[in-house]
Amino acid sequence: MKSPWPKGKKLVHLDLKGAPPRVEYLHKLIELFSQLGVDGLLVEYEDMFPYEGGLKLLQATAQPAYSREEVLSMQEFAKSKGMEVIPLVQTFGHMEFVLKHRPMWSLREMAHCVGTLNPHKEEGFKLVMEMLRQVVELHPGLHTLHIGADEVYMLGEGEESKLWLASPGHTVEQLFLSHVTKVAQAIKEAWPDMTIIMWDDMMRGMSKDTLKASGLVGLVQPMLWDYTPNLDVDRTVSLLEKYCNAGMSELWAASSFKGSTSVYTCVPSTQRHVDNHVQWLKVAASLSAAVNLQGIAITGWQRYDHLSVLCELMHVALPSLAACLQTLDHGQFSAEAQSRVTERLGIPSVEVEAIGRTSADDSLFPGRKLAELTVELNSLLNSEDIRFFENNMYVRGWFSPYQRQRKMVSPLITMQIHSQLHLVHTGEMVRLYPDSTSQEWMEENVSPVVAPLQRITEDISTCLNQMVP
Repeated sequence: MKSPWPKGKKLVHLDLKGAPPRVEYLHKLIELFSQLGVDGLLVEYEDMFPYEGGLKLLQATAQPAYSREEVLSMQEFAKSKGMEVIPLVQTFGHMEFVLKHRPMWSLREMAHCVGTLNPHKEEGFKLVMEMLRQVVELHPGLHTLHIGADEVYMLGEGEESKLWLASPGHTVEQLFLSHVTKVAQAIKEAWPDMTIIMWDDMMRGMSKDTLKASGLVGLVQPMLWDYTPNLDVDRTVSLLEKYCNAGMSELWAASSFKGSTSVYTCVPSTQRHVDNHVQWLKVAASLSAAVNLQGIAITGWQRYDHLSVLCELMHVALPSLAACLQTLDHGQFSAEAQSRVTERLGIPSVEVEAIGRTSADDSLFPGRKLAELTVELNSLLNSEDIRFFENNMYVRGWFSPYQRQRKMVSPLITMQIHSQLHLVHTGEMVRLYPDSTSQEWMEENVSPVVAPLQRITEDISTCLNQMVP
Protein backbone atom coordinates (compact mmCIF):
# COMPACT_ATOMS: atom_id res chain seq x y z
CA MET A 1 0.00 0.00 0.00
CA LYS A 2 1.45 3.32 -1.08
CA SER A 3 1.25 6.28 1.31
CA PRO A 4 -1.26 9.04 0.49
CA TRP A 5 -0.34 12.73 0.54
CA PRO A 6 0.91 13.09 4.12
CA LYS A 7 -0.57 16.30 5.48
CA GLY A 8 -1.53 19.86 4.87
CA LYS A 9 -4.07 21.45 2.58
CA LYS A 10 -4.96 20.54 -0.97
CA LEU A 11 -5.54 23.78 -2.88
CA VAL A 12 -6.87 24.12 -6.43
CA HIS A 13 -5.52 27.05 -8.42
CA LEU A 14 -8.06 29.21 -10.25
CA ASP A 15 -6.22 31.10 -12.97
CA LEU A 16 -8.59 33.88 -14.02
CA LYS A 17 -6.26 35.69 -16.44
CA GLY A 18 -7.68 33.64 -19.30
CA ALA A 19 -11.22 32.35 -19.88
CA PRO A 20 -12.60 33.50 -16.51
CA PRO A 21 -15.67 31.34 -15.83
CA ARG A 22 -19.06 32.99 -15.62
CA VAL A 23 -20.13 33.29 -11.98
CA GLU A 24 -22.76 30.54 -12.22
CA TYR A 25 -20.19 28.13 -13.65
CA LEU A 26 -17.63 29.19 -11.05
CA HIS A 27 -20.06 28.18 -8.30
CA LYS A 28 -20.64 24.79 -9.98
CA LEU A 29 -16.88 24.26 -10.10
CA ILE A 30 -16.49 25.15 -6.41
CA GLU A 31 -19.27 22.68 -5.57
CA LEU A 32 -17.43 19.96 -7.52
CA PHE A 33 -14.07 20.83 -5.92
CA SER A 34 -15.59 20.43 -2.46
CA GLN A 35 -16.98 17.01 -3.40
CA LEU A 36 -13.52 16.02 -4.67
CA GLY A 37 -11.96 16.82 -1.28
CA VAL A 38 -10.35 20.19 -2.01
CA ASP A 39 -9.49 22.31 1.07
CA GLY A 40 -9.02 25.69 -0.56
CA LEU A 41 -8.73 27.84 -3.65
CA LEU A 42 -5.60 29.69 -4.76
CA VAL A 43 -7.21 32.48 -6.77
CA GLU A 44 -5.12 34.41 -9.30
CA TYR A 45 -7.43 37.26 -10.28
CA GLU A 46 -5.09 39.42 -12.39
CA ASP A 47 -7.30 41.79 -14.43
CA MET A 48 -10.56 40.16 -13.28
CA PHE A 49 -10.30 41.81 -9.85
CA PRO A 50 -12.46 44.94 -9.44
CA TYR A 51 -9.60 47.35 -8.74
CA GLU A 52 -10.76 50.87 -7.92
CA GLY A 53 -9.49 54.44 -7.97
CA GLY A 54 -6.14 54.90 -9.69
CA LEU A 55 -5.94 51.14 -10.31
CA LYS A 56 -9.22 50.91 -12.21
CA LEU A 57 -7.28 50.83 -15.49
CA LEU A 58 -5.99 47.36 -14.47
CA GLN A 59 -9.46 45.87 -14.95
CA ALA A 60 -10.04 43.71 -18.02
CA THR A 61 -11.60 45.32 -21.09
CA ALA A 62 -12.28 42.19 -23.19
CA GLN A 63 -14.96 41.31 -20.64
CA PRO A 64 -16.05 43.00 -17.39
CA ALA A 65 -14.02 42.19 -14.28
CA TYR A 66 -15.89 40.40 -11.52
CA SER A 67 -17.87 42.84 -9.38
CA ARG A 68 -17.17 43.33 -5.68
CA GLU A 69 -20.38 41.44 -4.95
CA GLU A 70 -19.31 38.53 -7.16
CA VAL A 71 -15.89 38.28 -5.48
CA LEU A 72 -17.56 38.26 -2.06
CA SER A 73 -20.21 35.71 -3.08
CA MET A 74 -17.51 33.39 -4.49
CA GLN A 75 -15.68 33.50 -1.15
CA GLU A 76 -18.85 32.98 0.88
CA PHE A 77 -19.84 30.01 -1.27
CA ALA A 78 -16.35 28.48 -1.00
CA LYS A 79 -16.35 28.96 2.78
CA SER A 80 -19.81 27.36 3.03
CA LYS A 81 -18.21 24.29 1.40
CA GLY A 82 -15.35 24.29 3.91
CA MET A 83 -12.80 25.85 1.55
CA GLU A 84 -10.33 28.61 2.30
CA VAL A 85 -9.72 31.30 -0.36
CA ILE A 86 -6.11 32.46 -0.83
CA PRO A 87 -5.59 35.31 -3.32
CA LEU A 88 -2.44 35.30 -5.48
CA VAL A 89 -1.19 38.78 -6.39
CA GLN A 90 2.00 39.10 -8.42
CA THR A 91 4.36 41.65 -6.86
CA PHE A 92 7.58 41.45 -8.92
CA GLY A 93 7.56 39.23 -12.03
CA HIS A 94 4.61 38.37 -14.27
CA MET A 95 3.11 41.83 -13.83
CA GLU A 96 2.21 42.03 -17.52
CA PHE A 97 -1.41 42.91 -16.78
CA VAL A 98 -0.19 45.99 -14.88
CA LEU A 99 2.90 47.09 -16.79
CA LYS A 100 1.27 46.79 -20.24
CA HIS A 101 -0.65 50.01 -19.53
CA ARG A 102 1.03 53.16 -20.82
CA PRO A 103 0.89 55.05 -17.48
CA MET A 104 2.85 52.14 -15.93
CA TRP A 105 5.54 51.80 -18.61
CA SER A 106 8.08 53.77 -16.55
CA LEU A 107 7.83 51.13 -13.79
CA ARG A 108 9.28 48.32 -15.92
CA GLU A 109 12.76 46.99 -15.21
CA MET A 110 13.40 46.99 -18.99
CA ALA A 111 11.31 48.80 -21.58
CA HIS A 112 10.83 45.66 -23.69
CA CYS A 113 10.16 43.32 -20.73
CA VAL A 114 6.49 43.84 -19.90
CA GLY A 115 6.41 41.49 -16.90
CA THR A 116 9.14 42.65 -14.50
CA LEU A 117 8.77 45.55 -12.06
CA ASN A 118 11.69 47.94 -11.48
CA PRO A 119 12.61 47.25 -7.82
CA HIS A 120 14.25 50.68 -7.36
CA LYS A 121 11.22 52.90 -7.90
CA GLU A 122 9.23 53.77 -4.79
CA GLU A 123 6.23 54.37 -7.03
CA GLY A 124 6.35 50.69 -8.08
CA PHE A 125 6.45 49.54 -4.46
CA LYS A 126 3.49 51.78 -3.57
CA LEU A 127 1.58 50.38 -6.57
CA VAL A 128 2.13 46.81 -5.36
CA MET A 129 1.05 47.69 -1.82
CA GLU A 130 -2.11 49.42 -3.06
CA MET A 131 -3.00 46.35 -5.16
CA LEU A 132 -2.50 44.15 -2.10
CA ARG A 133 -4.51 46.53 0.11
CA GLN A 134 -7.51 46.44 -2.23
CA VAL A 135 -7.38 42.64 -2.55
CA VAL A 136 -7.06 42.07 1.22
CA GLU A 137 -9.88 44.55 1.90
CA LEU A 138 -12.20 42.56 -0.37
CA HIS A 139 -11.35 39.29 1.41
CA PRO A 140 -12.80 39.67 4.94
CA GLY A 141 -10.99 37.57 7.54
CA LEU A 142 -8.14 36.74 5.15
CA HIS A 143 -5.14 35.11 6.82
CA THR A 144 -3.04 33.80 3.89
CA LEU A 145 -1.74 35.69 0.86
CA HIS A 146 0.40 34.51 -2.08
CA ILE A 147 2.71 37.23 -3.45
CA GLY A 148 3.89 35.39 -6.59
CA ALA A 149 7.48 36.49 -7.37
CA ASP A 150 8.26 33.74 -9.90
CA GLU A 151 10.12 34.17 -13.19
CA VAL A 152 11.40 37.70 -12.63
CA TYR A 153 12.91 37.91 -16.09
CA MET A 154 15.74 40.33 -16.94
CA LEU A 155 16.18 41.44 -13.34
CA GLY A 156 19.42 43.41 -13.06
CA GLU A 157 19.37 44.48 -16.73
CA GLY A 158 17.80 47.93 -16.20
CA GLU A 159 19.96 51.04 -15.91
CA GLU A 160 19.14 51.63 -12.22
CA SER A 161 19.85 47.98 -11.45
CA LYS A 162 23.20 48.15 -13.24
CA LEU A 163 24.18 51.15 -11.11
CA TRP A 164 23.07 49.31 -7.96
CA LEU A 165 24.97 46.17 -8.97
CA ALA A 166 28.14 48.18 -9.56
CA SER A 167 28.46 48.67 -5.78
CA PRO A 168 30.74 46.13 -4.07
CA GLY A 169 28.95 43.06 -2.76
CA HIS A 170 25.70 43.72 -4.61
CA THR A 171 24.29 40.78 -6.59
CA VAL A 172 21.14 40.01 -8.59
CA GLU A 173 20.20 37.52 -5.86
CA GLN A 174 20.33 40.30 -3.26
CA LEU A 175 18.36 42.60 -5.56
CA PHE A 176 15.59 40.00 -5.77
CA LEU A 177 15.62 39.26 -2.05
CA SER A 178 15.63 42.92 -1.03
CA HIS A 179 12.45 43.70 -2.98
CA VAL A 180 10.58 40.60 -1.83
CA THR A 181 11.66 41.19 1.79
CA LYS A 182 10.50 44.82 1.61
CA VAL A 183 7.07 43.72 0.31
CA ALA A 184 6.75 40.93 2.90
CA GLN A 185 7.76 43.22 5.78
CA ALA A 186 5.24 45.84 4.65
CA ILE A 187 2.51 43.17 4.56
CA LYS A 188 3.39 42.07 8.10
CA GLU A 189 3.28 45.69 9.28
CA ALA A 190 -0.16 46.21 7.73
CA TRP A 191 -1.56 42.76 8.64
CA PRO A 192 0.62 41.24 11.40
CA ASP A 193 -1.11 37.85 11.39
CA MET A 194 -0.97 37.32 7.61
CA THR A 195 0.74 34.16 6.36
CA ILE A 196 2.72 34.92 3.19
CA ILE A 197 3.41 32.34 0.47
CA MET A 198 5.71 32.93 -2.52
CA TRP A 199 6.96 30.92 -5.50
CA ASP A 200 10.42 29.49 -4.93
CA ASP A 201 12.09 29.40 -8.35
CA MET A 202 14.14 32.61 -8.05
CA MET A 203 15.73 31.18 -4.88
CA ARG A 204 16.66 27.75 -6.23
CA GLY A 205 20.22 28.70 -7.10
CA MET A 206 20.85 30.58 -3.85
CA SER A 207 23.00 29.18 -1.07
CA LYS A 208 21.63 28.35 2.36
CA ASP A 209 23.69 31.20 3.83
CA THR A 210 22.33 33.74 1.32
CA LEU A 211 18.79 32.74 2.21
CA LYS A 212 19.53 32.83 5.95
CA ALA A 213 20.87 36.36 5.67
CA SER A 214 18.06 37.59 3.40
CA GLY A 215 15.59 38.64 6.07
CA LEU A 216 12.94 36.36 4.53
CA VAL A 217 13.26 33.69 7.22
CA GLY A 218 10.12 33.75 9.33
CA LEU A 219 8.39 36.05 6.84
CA VAL A 220 7.45 33.77 3.94
CA GLN A 221 6.60 30.17 3.12
CA PRO A 222 8.19 29.14 -0.21
CA MET A 223 6.03 27.12 -2.62
CA LEU A 224 8.18 24.89 -4.82
CA TRP A 225 6.57 24.27 -8.19
CA ASP A 226 7.33 21.51 -10.67
CA TYR A 227 4.73 20.41 -13.20
CA THR A 228 6.69 17.81 -15.15
CA PRO A 229 5.70 14.12 -15.32
CA ASN A 230 9.34 13.11 -14.76
CA LEU A 231 9.99 15.46 -11.83
CA ASP A 232 13.47 14.85 -10.36
CA VAL A 233 12.64 13.54 -6.89
CA ASP A 234 16.16 13.75 -5.40
CA ARG A 235 16.73 17.29 -6.66
CA THR A 236 13.34 18.46 -5.38
CA VAL A 237 13.89 16.88 -1.97
CA SER A 238 17.31 18.53 -1.67
CA LEU A 239 15.83 21.94 -2.57
CA LEU A 240 13.12 21.63 0.08
CA GLU A 241 15.71 20.50 2.63
CA LYS A 242 17.91 23.48 1.72
CA TYR A 243 15.06 25.92 2.37
CA CYS A 244 14.35 24.13 5.65
CA ASN A 245 18.01 24.28 6.72
CA ALA A 246 18.03 27.99 5.92
CA GLY A 247 15.25 28.44 8.49
CA MET A 248 12.24 28.28 6.17
CA SER A 249 10.78 25.00 7.37
CA GLU A 250 7.14 25.78 6.50
CA LEU A 251 6.98 24.82 2.83
CA TRP A 252 4.47 24.12 0.06
CA ALA A 253 4.46 21.98 -3.08
CA ALA A 254 2.81 22.97 -6.37
CA SER A 255 1.80 20.44 -9.01
CA SER A 256 -0.35 20.79 -12.14
CA PHE A 257 -3.57 19.32 -13.51
CA LYS A 258 -3.53 21.37 -16.72
CA GLY A 259 -1.81 24.23 -18.52
CA SER A 260 1.75 22.94 -18.37
CA THR A 261 2.16 20.70 -21.42
CA SER A 262 2.70 23.35 -24.09
CA VAL A 263 1.66 26.95 -24.40
CA TYR A 264 -1.04 26.11 -26.98
CA THR A 265 -2.29 22.66 -25.85
CA CYS A 266 -6.12 22.41 -25.99
CA VAL A 267 -6.83 19.00 -24.45
CA PRO A 268 -4.87 17.69 -21.45
CA SER A 269 -3.48 14.20 -20.95
CA THR A 270 -4.69 12.94 -17.57
CA GLN A 271 -1.82 10.42 -17.37
CA ARG A 272 0.80 13.15 -17.77
CA HIS A 273 -0.58 15.06 -14.79
CA VAL A 274 -1.15 11.93 -12.71
CA ASP A 275 2.54 11.08 -13.27
CA ASN A 276 3.48 14.51 -11.91
CA HIS A 277 1.51 13.79 -8.72
CA VAL A 278 3.03 10.32 -8.34
CA GLN A 279 6.45 12.01 -8.35
CA TRP A 280 5.30 14.56 -5.77
CA LEU A 281 4.14 11.69 -3.53
CA LYS A 282 7.67 10.26 -3.71
CA VAL A 283 9.06 13.68 -2.72
CA ALA A 284 6.69 13.97 0.26
CA ALA A 285 7.64 10.46 1.43
CA SER A 286 11.37 11.29 1.29
CA LEU A 287 11.41 14.51 3.32
CA SER A 288 12.97 14.74 6.76
CA ALA A 289 10.76 15.33 9.80
CA ALA A 290 12.11 18.89 10.01
CA VAL A 291 10.24 19.92 6.84
CA ASN A 292 6.79 21.15 7.79
CA LEU A 293 4.83 20.61 4.59
CA GLN A 294 1.86 22.99 4.60
CA GLY A 295 0.14 21.40 1.63
CA ILE A 296 0.03 21.28 -2.16
CA ALA A 297 -1.40 23.70 -4.71
CA ILE A 298 -2.68 21.87 -7.79
CA THR A 299 -2.25 24.51 -10.47
CA GLY A 300 -4.38 24.85 -13.57
CA TRP A 301 -3.04 27.52 -15.87
CA GLN A 302 -5.38 29.07 -18.46
CA ARG A 303 -2.42 30.87 -20.07
CA TYR A 304 1.33 30.68 -19.52
CA ASP A 305 1.27 34.42 -18.94
CA HIS A 306 -1.04 37.37 -19.51
CA LEU A 307 0.11 37.89 -23.11
CA SER A 308 0.20 34.27 -24.30
CA VAL A 309 -2.57 32.28 -25.99
CA LEU A 310 -5.18 30.24 -24.14
CA CYS A 311 -4.17 26.67 -23.27
CA GLU A 312 -6.45 23.96 -21.82
CA LEU A 313 -9.58 25.48 -20.29
CA MET A 314 -11.17 24.34 -17.04
CA HIS A 315 -14.09 22.36 -18.46
CA VAL A 316 -11.87 19.99 -20.44
CA ALA A 317 -9.48 19.36 -17.52
CA LEU A 318 -11.88 18.26 -14.76
CA PRO A 319 -11.18 14.52 -15.29
CA SER A 320 -7.47 15.30 -14.92
CA LEU A 321 -8.07 17.28 -11.71
CA ALA A 322 -10.23 14.51 -10.22
CA ALA A 323 -7.58 11.91 -11.15
CA CYS A 324 -4.77 13.97 -9.57
CA LEU A 325 -6.73 14.39 -6.33
CA GLN A 326 -7.51 10.66 -6.18
CA THR A 327 -3.83 9.91 -6.80
CA LEU A 328 -2.92 12.03 -3.76
CA ASP A 329 -5.62 10.37 -1.66
CA HIS A 330 -4.64 6.80 -2.61
CA GLY A 331 -0.88 7.28 -2.83
CA GLN A 332 -1.00 5.98 -6.41
CA PHE A 333 -3.35 5.95 -9.39
CA SER A 334 -4.75 2.52 -8.55
CA ALA A 335 -7.74 0.80 -10.12
CA GLU A 336 -9.77 1.99 -7.15
CA ALA A 337 -8.64 5.59 -7.69
CA GLN A 338 -9.59 5.37 -11.36
CA SER A 339 -13.04 3.97 -10.61
CA ARG A 340 -13.63 6.74 -8.06
CA VAL A 341 -12.98 9.30 -10.82
CA THR A 342 -15.18 7.65 -13.45
CA GLU A 343 -18.04 7.11 -10.99
CA ARG A 344 -17.82 10.60 -9.54
CA LEU A 345 -17.88 12.32 -12.94
CA GLY A 346 -20.09 9.78 -14.68
CA ILE A 347 -17.56 9.09 -17.44
CA PRO A 348 -16.24 5.87 -19.01
CA SER A 349 -12.56 6.94 -19.00
CA VAL A 350 -10.25 9.22 -17.00
CA GLU A 351 -8.85 10.55 -20.28
CA VAL A 352 -11.10 13.33 -21.53
CA GLU A 353 -10.24 12.36 -25.12
CA ALA A 354 -11.98 9.01 -24.56
CA ILE A 355 -15.18 10.04 -22.79
CA GLY A 356 -17.29 10.12 -25.98
CA ARG A 357 -20.71 11.67 -26.42
CA THR A 358 -23.59 11.23 -23.98
CA SER A 359 -27.16 12.45 -23.76
CA ALA A 360 -26.96 12.65 -19.94
CA ASP A 361 -26.98 16.07 -18.27
CA ASP A 362 -23.74 17.48 -16.91
CA SER A 363 -24.76 17.56 -13.23
CA LEU A 364 -21.87 15.25 -12.29
CA PHE A 365 -19.36 16.91 -14.63
CA PRO A 366 -20.14 20.62 -15.08
CA GLY A 367 -19.17 21.58 -18.62
CA ARG A 368 -19.14 18.01 -19.95
CA LYS A 369 -21.00 18.82 -23.17
CA LEU A 370 -18.47 21.54 -24.01
CA ALA A 371 -15.62 19.17 -23.08
CA GLU A 372 -16.99 16.58 -25.54
CA LEU A 373 -17.27 19.20 -28.30
CA THR A 374 -13.82 20.60 -27.56
CA VAL A 375 -12.27 17.13 -27.81
CA GLU A 376 -14.07 16.35 -31.07
CA LEU A 377 -13.21 19.67 -32.64
CA ASN A 378 -9.58 19.47 -31.50
CA SER A 379 -9.31 15.97 -32.99
CA LEU A 380 -10.87 17.13 -36.24
CA LEU A 381 -8.69 20.23 -36.52
CA ASN A 382 -5.54 18.19 -35.90
CA SER A 383 -6.44 15.36 -38.25
CA GLU A 384 -4.37 14.94 -41.41
CA ASP A 385 -7.55 15.23 -43.44
CA ILE A 386 -7.98 18.81 -42.27
CA ARG A 387 -4.37 19.90 -41.74
CA PHE A 388 -3.38 18.75 -45.19
CA PHE A 389 -6.73 19.35 -46.85
CA GLU A 390 -5.18 21.07 -49.83
CA ASN A 391 -3.15 17.90 -50.46
CA ASN A 392 -6.30 15.78 -50.38
CA MET A 393 -6.61 13.56 -53.46
CA TYR A 394 -9.94 15.10 -54.44
CA VAL A 395 -8.74 18.68 -53.97
CA ARG A 396 -5.55 18.09 -55.94
CA GLY A 397 -7.22 15.85 -58.49
CA TRP A 398 -10.57 17.56 -59.08
CA PHE A 399 -10.25 21.03 -57.56
CA SER A 400 -6.84 22.42 -58.45
CA PRO A 401 -6.34 26.18 -58.84
CA TYR A 402 -6.48 25.57 -62.63
CA GLN A 403 -9.82 23.77 -62.36
CA ARG A 404 -11.23 26.36 -59.96
CA GLN A 405 -10.29 29.13 -62.30
CA ARG A 406 -12.04 27.39 -65.18
CA LYS A 407 -15.03 26.26 -63.10
CA MET A 408 -14.40 22.56 -63.89
CA VAL A 409 -15.15 20.95 -60.50
CA SER A 410 -17.04 18.27 -58.54
CA PRO A 411 -18.70 19.10 -55.17
CA LEU A 412 -16.75 18.70 -51.93
CA ILE A 413 -18.41 18.81 -48.51
CA THR A 414 -16.97 20.43 -45.39
CA MET A 415 -20.22 20.55 -43.42
CA GLN A 416 -18.98 18.37 -40.55
CA ILE A 417 -16.47 20.90 -39.33
CA HIS A 418 -18.83 23.83 -39.80
CA SER A 419 -21.59 22.17 -37.75
CA GLN A 420 -19.09 21.50 -34.95
CA LEU A 421 -17.91 25.11 -34.98
CA HIS A 422 -21.47 26.32 -34.70
CA LEU A 423 -22.16 24.12 -31.68
CA VAL A 424 -19.04 25.21 -29.79
CA HIS A 425 -19.13 28.87 -30.67
CA THR A 426 -22.81 29.70 -30.40
CA GLY A 427 -23.93 27.25 -27.73
CA GLU A 428 -21.84 25.68 -25.04
CA MET A 429 -18.80 27.91 -24.68
CA VAL A 430 -20.71 31.15 -24.14
CA ARG A 431 -22.75 29.43 -21.41
CA LEU A 432 -19.63 28.87 -19.32
CA TYR A 433 -17.27 31.68 -20.36
CA PRO A 434 -17.54 35.29 -21.58
CA ASP A 435 -18.21 35.93 -25.29
CA SER A 436 -14.64 37.23 -25.58
CA THR A 437 -13.25 33.83 -24.50
CA SER A 438 -15.31 32.02 -27.12
CA GLN A 439 -14.12 34.42 -29.80
CA GLU A 440 -10.47 34.19 -28.71
CA TRP A 441 -10.51 30.38 -28.56
CA MET A 442 -12.05 30.13 -32.03
CA GLU A 443 -9.63 32.63 -33.57
CA GLU A 444 -6.60 30.92 -32.03
CA ASN A 445 -7.50 27.30 -32.58
CA VAL A 446 -9.96 27.17 -35.43
CA SER A 447 -9.49 30.11 -37.79
CA PRO A 448 -5.92 29.31 -38.90
CA VAL A 449 -7.05 25.82 -39.95
CA VAL A 450 -10.48 26.69 -41.25
CA ALA A 451 -9.53 29.76 -43.31
CA PRO A 452 -8.04 27.74 -46.21
CA LEU A 453 -11.05 25.40 -46.10
CA GLN A 454 -13.36 28.38 -46.11
CA ARG A 455 -11.69 29.73 -49.23
CA ILE A 456 -12.05 26.34 -50.95
CA THR A 457 -15.67 26.10 -49.84
CA GLU A 458 -16.40 29.55 -51.23
CA ASP A 459 -14.71 28.60 -54.50
CA ILE A 460 -16.85 25.45 -54.60
CA SER A 461 -20.04 27.48 -54.19
CA THR A 462 -19.01 29.85 -56.95
CA CYS A 463 -18.13 26.99 -59.30
CA LEU A 464 -21.27 25.01 -58.50
CA ASN A 465 -23.47 28.00 -59.20
CA GLN A 466 -22.02 28.01 -62.69
CA MET A 467 -22.11 24.23 -63.20
CA VAL A 468 -25.28 22.97 -61.47
CA PRO A 469 -28.64 23.99 -62.91
